Amino acid sequence: MHDTPTADRPPTAPGTGDDEAWRIRRTEADLDRLAETESIFALGNGWVGWRGNLDEGAPYGMPGSYLNGFHERRELTYPEDGYAFPQLSDTVISAPNAALIRLWVDGEPLDVRTGSLRTHERVLDLRAGVVERYTEWVSPAGHGVRVRSTRLVSLPRRPVAAVRWSVEPLGGTVDVRVCADLLANERVPERSDDPRAASVIHDPLTAEYRHSNGHDGVLVHRTERSGQRVAVAVAHEVRAPDGFAPGVDCAPDRLRLTLTGTVRAGERLELTKFAAYECATVDTTPPQGLARLVVEEAGAARAAGFDALLAAQRAALDAAWQTADVLLDGDAELQQAIRFAVFHLIQAGRPDGDRTIPAKGLTGNGYDGHVLWDTEGYVLPVLTYLAPEVARSALRWRHAHLPEARERAAELRLAGATFPWRTIGGRECSGYWPAGTAGLHVNADIADAVLRYVAATGDHEFLAGSGLELLVETARLWHGFGHWSDAGTFHLRGVTGPDEYSALMDDNLFTNLMARRNLRGAADAAERHPEAATRLGVDPAEVAGWRAAADAVFVAYDGKRGVHQQAAGFTAQPEWDFANASDDDYPLLLHFPYLELYRKQVVKQADLVLAMQRCPGEFTADEKARNVAYYEARTVRDSSLSASPQAVLAAEVGHLDLAYDLFAESVLQDLADLGDKTGDGLHLASLAGAWLALVQGFGGLRDDRGVLSFDPRLPARIDRLGFCLRWHGHRLRVTLTRDEARYELPDADPATGIEVWHHGEPLRVTGAGPVARPMPVVPDPGPEPPSPPGRRPTRRSAGDR
Repeated sequence: MHDTPTADRPPTAPGTGDDEAWRIRRTEADLDRLAETESIFALGNGWVGWRGNLDEGAPYGMPGSYLNGFHERRELTYPEDGYAFPQLSDTVISAPNAALIRLWVDGEPLDVRTGSLRTHERVLDLRAGVVERYTEWVSPAGHGVRVRSTRLVSLPRRPVAAVRWSVEPLGGTVDVRVCADLLANERVPERSDDPRAASVIHDPLTAEYRHSNGHDGVLVHRTERSGQRVAVAVAHEVRAPDGFAPGVDCAPDRLRLTLTGTVRAGERLELTKFAAYECATVDTTPPQGLARLVVEEAGAARAAGFDALLAAQRAALDAAWQTADVLLDGDAELQQAIRFAVFHLIQAGRPDGDRTIPAKGLTGNGYDGHVLWDTEGYVLPVLTYLAPEVARSALRWRHAHLPEARERAAELRLAGATFPWRTIGGRECSGYWPAGTAGLHVNADIADAVLRYVAATGDHEFLAGSGLELLVETARLWHGFGHWSDAGTFHLRGVTGPDEYSALMDDNLFTNLMARRNLRGAADAAERHPEAATRLGVDPAEVAGWRAAADAVFVAYDGKRGVHQQAAGFTAQPEWDFANASDDDYPLLLHFPYLELYRKQVVKQADLVLAMQRCPGEFTADEKARNVAYYEARTVRDSSLSASPQAVLAAEVGHLDLAYDLFAESVLQDLADLGDKTGDGLHLASLAGAWLALVQGFGGLRDDRGVLSFDPRLPARIDRLGFCLRWHGHRLRVTLTRDEARYELPDADPATGIEVWHHGEPLRVTGAGPVARPMPVVPDPGPEPPSPPGRRPTRRSAGDR
């Protein structure tokens, strides 16, 4: 279950085959890309997140030890203030770091930048849920040591993270000093070169309580403005040669266990550190009470032992991978990449928590640690199929913050609830910006996530409670915000859709269609649960109003060009001058004023194409093909959110090579650091989008009408595609080859089953055995639509293997 290192080999011996498809390996220090590596090797469990920093802490790109929702507050300033401009923002901050273990060899600190680095390998094991490190280092004075470590953030045990670390001489005797630190207020470097980077708050934690007992201890700190308290306890287990002298120093911002002594040839010093994290609001839990909780958790983890944590971690992942694994035969790099993507989705959320999933998860401080529409738009649709209980937990978090959303709606003179564009604790954290403040589609994204979750699970208990209230309050927003024209059509004016290169547009098609789905979904849910709806003040007249507005939603269409308009009048705007654009001009937002971007036909990220993915029944096949061609030529993909929906629609209309290349861009966003922003944290929406590109694009999955349907097709590079998903309590396995599509319920009783549709044909799938059908023939779609000059995704679909 766990690779135990031996004295003469790295933790997992390099090789080929299926094992390597489950491992992300780095075999050199790569000092220029430390921050990127730290994000890739980050571990988390939806509550605690450790960035993949080196054990010794330095060098680093960006240190980080995060708790979901733990933040500090700062003031927002404007050159000229205005009504309803948010005045405060919240920023994720690092909790005290318990992962640090520093080493001195004969007085010289272990530092991969000095001396001689004979071997340096780190491995993220996607099945074991650990990061293993193996280093052979010779100090500038010529003293060699071998350092190994295994770290984990426990999926089963919410507060717990741990690391097992050891050092031994490469040759003769060495004198060592080991310092196992718990450190608060680590220095975080400024990253001000990009507006998407985090705001840095220096020294955000104020010490309140500290205590040490033998080798163990606890630190408690609080934030000054957000009113939060954090406690971290560490418990140590030491196996040392004779003569080692331990010492503990407990200061306000640092708890340090020091081990000093001599390690001879054939001996090893091994240190295991068990950490426990908890936070609470200052007015709910006193410092000593919070300290007791984490001390007990760390002690219990040590009593269970590191091997027990490893076994429980592997068991949790074995259970998760049973549904979540994706088989992709034909491209070994992308097979590994999709497993990497799904692994980070697995560890991003929890079923038993009161938190949601930030845009970067707990892998970095990009976007200030905020939750954006990415969560409901990309991540929850995947988790609904793979881990529906996690999706339910995230939606309950949105419901818990309905009071703040109602307050924001009232402040904006709107009805119902207006959920924030960016948030940590429910309040709007984005400064006034048209692409954010007018991005009301986040409300429909939340409603869409509710409807998809209920359709996939049949969880009508949730629908009658939290789900219904979310649907009702968001429907009230649209009904009150919309405008009836003299022609009897319903319009949403002055909004910003997903494309942030267009702002304050009338009748953004994505927003209009998603609002229609929201209104109809709320009406259906209210009629299904009339008593619950009555308690929310919903009456038949309000439901009828929602239905009338939904039926009359305006859909902008350009009859001359034969395409839908991203927003009313969009296709009449001037074209962007792509002929004179260079590679250095991208992303455009860093080189052109928004005034220029807003008035031209240039698309940052999929918008109308995303509408076709989310609401496929609103378009005919011919309309989809024409829309794909038109918007492919104008979409520059300056956002990591874009490649995935473009891949799904390119596959649907038959451009399978283009779809495959877009899928590759989405799934390699972080492993290849395609946007040079992985150092700030992983792009969870892009990783989730890669799964959607495979399952909705090449698997042809659709469920917008409450029916699970598949219209599969495989690109040339994929010989076999296999995936599972949860549907109404069953695990459905789908296997696609060149010749057939196979559907089965491997865990079901022979007498039970579900209905699915294959290429328009209804099938009954039961536990009695698989049902197979021929793969449909994909019609020739004609020439591939052109991308903007220089912006086509990297071609990997031409058959070169």
